[in-house]
Amino acid sequence: MKRVGDLLGSARRQGRREERTDAAGPANEQATGGRSAGRRSLPPPAEDPCPICKGKGFLVYDVPAGHPDFGKLVPCRCTEARLAAQRAQSLRDVSNLGQLDRMTFDTFMPDGVSLPLPARANLRQVFDLCQGFARDPQGWLVLVGGYGCGKTHLAAAIANFRIALGQPALFVVVADLLDYLRATYAPSSTVTFDERLDAIREAPLLILDDLGAHNSTPWAQEKLFQILNHRYNGRLPTVITSNQRPEEQDARIASRLRDLDLSHVQEILASDFRGSGPSSSERVIDKVSTLSLHGDQLFETFSLRKELPAEGRANLQKALNSARAFAEKPAGWLVFQGTWGCGKTHLAAAIANYQVTAGRAAPMFVVVPDLLDHLRATFSPTSTTTLDKVFEQVRSTPLLILDDLGTESATPWAREKLFQLFNHRYAGRLPTVITTSHNIEDLDPRLRSRMLDGTRCII
Repeated sequence: MKRVGDLLGSARRQGRREERTDAAGPANEQATGGRSAGRRSLPPPAEDPCPICKGKGFLVYDVPAGHPDFGKLVPCRCTEARLAAQRAQSLRDVSNLGQLDRMTFDTFMPDGVSLPLPARANLRQVFDLCQGFARDPQGWLVLVGGYGCGKTHLAAAIANFRIALGQPALFVVVADLLDYLRATYAPSSTVTFDERLDAIREAPLLILDDLGAHNSTPWAQEKLFQILNHRYNGRLPTVITSNQRPEEQDARIASRLRDLDLSHVQEILASDFRGSGPSSSERVIDKVSTLSLHGDQLFETFSLRKELPAEGRANLQKALNSARAFAEKPAGWLVFQGTWGCGKTHLAAAIANYQVTAGRAAPMFVVVPDLLDHLRATFSPTSTTTLDKVFEQVRSTPLLILDDLGTESATPWAREKLFQLFNHRYAGRLPTVITTSHNIEDLDPRLRSRMLDGTRCII
């Protein structure tokens, strides 16, 4: 390539022809010489200077005086490449993936260890989902589960997969991330707080491990919100792991995690691979659920009872069809009303088990008297949680199945709690399944009025 000083005139004419061809005004790939004076550029490499900018690092648009881009400095390709490499290395310095390079999809056990069928199917579903995300990162992927269930391994596997393809990925434990941000305040820090914050929130793929396990100071919550809100607005690919469900997080963060247009929340039901620590089924909220007692109650095992007359069989078939349709796409309320032993609990449990087998978040399945007992137990001096925390998690759970409504002790306190629960889920249009052996007309009028709303509830 000839220098600018050799054929200045011909270069200008050629540049103008290219300018007319490309309406975007591409940068003339010739050295700027003294034009870059006054702006610090990266030092040129010791050998083989860039043939485009001759080691200057920047270019100017070759346009006539008066043009908006006249005299404008732009980075050369070599400068952009070096800046990109520096940003990638900066992210790599913050990431601790070097310690997790063994965590790949090849080293993960997608069928778990001695897992029951629903949990094994769930883990395989999550494994396939993570592989798909690694191939084409789009939106947010939120992995929720107990200690040792494999969520960190899968998140690291996504990062290692992207890096193997030559694509940058930042993997960082949330508590460590906050420490890295605080470290910029030290006098010895070589980067500013804003530089590090920008590098994190602009990362092409950000993977945050153990969200919720950090020290939730107001400063920490604010910084995390800034990062996640920036990525939410920019729809930047993000993976998050947590021991807490979205509704247990800071309200501002929870609203973004639950945005179905961007975020896919996936619960992992596997127990601890390491053999210690609580599994997702042992968390406070899941101790309320008794779904594990109904593992054999599936759609495939539901009997249509051929001994019944045609009208009875048709009625059971209609109930089965309604349950299957609700399980495929939970929306509104579904009420099964009938005498003892008619199959209503079986169908309600089958809906829940279908969700688990399909790899969706495990519903809460609870007998109504047991639920009230769990709420009362929070008043005990030995309770490790509060009534407000348990009750909030119950009424906000994505899919709630209430078995045997009407068999509870109808004290004023119990009626008030049930009304609060029903009213919250009714107003929020949260998917709910209810079984009862009572006539709907005999239930609490406040509950009955909501169950009889045909626009939201099928009986």
